[in-house]
Amino acid sequence: MAKLAIHGGEPVRKEPFPLYRDIGEEELRELKEVIKSKQLFRYGGTKVKKFEEEFAKFYGVRHAVACTSGTAAIHIALGALELDAGSEVITSPITDMGTIIPILAQNCIPIFADLDPYTYTLDPSDIEKRISEKTKAIIAVHLFGYPCDMDPIMEIAEKHGLYVIEDCCQAYLAEYKGKRVGTIGHINAFSLQMSKHMTTGDGGITVTNDDELGRKARLFMDKGWVRGVPSFARTYIMFGFNYRMNELTGAVALAQLKKLPKVVEKRRVLGEKLTKLLEDLENSEYLYLPKSTKERKHSFWLYPMRVNTSKLKVTNIDFAKALSAEGIPASAGYIGKPLYTVPYLMEKRVYGKTHCPFECPYYGKKIEYKPGLCPTTEKILAEIITIPINEHFTDKDVEDIAEAVRKVTEYYAKQQP
Repeated sequence: MAKLAIHGGEPVRKEPFPLYRDIGEEELRELKEVIKSKQLFRYGGTKVKKFEEEFAKFYGVRHAVACTSGTAAIHIALGALELDAGSEVITSPITDMGTIIPILAQNCIPIFADLDPYTYTLDPSDIEKRISEKTKAIIAVHLFGYPCDMDPIMEIAEKHGLYVIEDCCQAYLAEYKGKRVGTIGHINAFSLQMSKHMTTGDGGITVTNDDELGRKARLFMDKGWVRGVPSFARTYIMFGFNYRMNELTGAVALAQLKKLPKVVEKRRVLGEKLTKLLEDLENSEYLYLPKSTKERKHSFWLYPMRVNTSKLKVTNIDFAKALSAEGIPASAGYIGKPLYTVPYLMEKRVYGKTHCPFECPYYGKKIEYKPGLCPTTEKILAEIITIPINEHFTDKDVEDIAEAVRKVTEYYAKQQP
């Protein structure tokens, strides 16, 4: 058995992985047009508007509203719903904090539902248990590029009169029963941050097929300002923020959108290849691997796998350290701890010392965030490891990852009594 690199052995991989993004001449051409126009503001230029139109066409939706970040895109979706202060919004305890910030910014209460242990997405049966008379919306997070089980989520929402927002920030072109995620919920959000399948460095876009939600989303993005109506004075008809995308960002987004299908397809091929190379380790119950199914198609923002820590007798942190020593850029735990254990949530410290919105009279309930709220989530975070998947990886890159995972797994498997 080969000695692990972390113990002084020869690492599987010595050269760095190609983790760069496809950004080049196409983006420069679009940017040059903006600079030549001397117009960087979206309402004086053409690029942001064209990006919105092209994105809406690409996804087959009626409305697309570009903005400054994925967090802003989720906030715009929530803002368009105009929920009352003190409303509850059910969502995932494993996600970027950008999913939670908009809930708090709207003076609403995040309610965390537990996750499926194999897909890391919301467990519909647990959503149902968390619903109260205050529940008004669900934010379904398609984590790592894997779709939530949307049919039961939409059925629960219809039964209880709730809105559904799809957080698609990690899930471009992921599919659920032949439908792209982002086309199933009532209003949905995407991110253009640097690590995403398509990127402008930062940016976002909110989409919907609902005309009224589309109208409100656009207003919320632009301070509630009514545009395009002849007037000698500005007219503000709705509370909102300044989340306007600028023309430079819109130019890059236009070029990136054209590249998106190839990016996702390549990541999909690589991700599925890695799973195939490691299937025997899953069959031995040492690892739990991501894979597409007939009904749910992965888009591999990252490659997440769970280590069966009870069988291998190793923590996910030590497993990730061993993989890193082998030259594989592995991380353990993703966010480390569930979001309901973030200190400012547990201490209800959002708006100064007021404890709002948690102790706001419009809420009128007691809520406590503490460890133990979502047991399956906590088990996932204690076992999960993530590895980058990049469209520039070669077959050899994936084979090296598989070899290193196998080497580390087999080492710990042979340490058992």
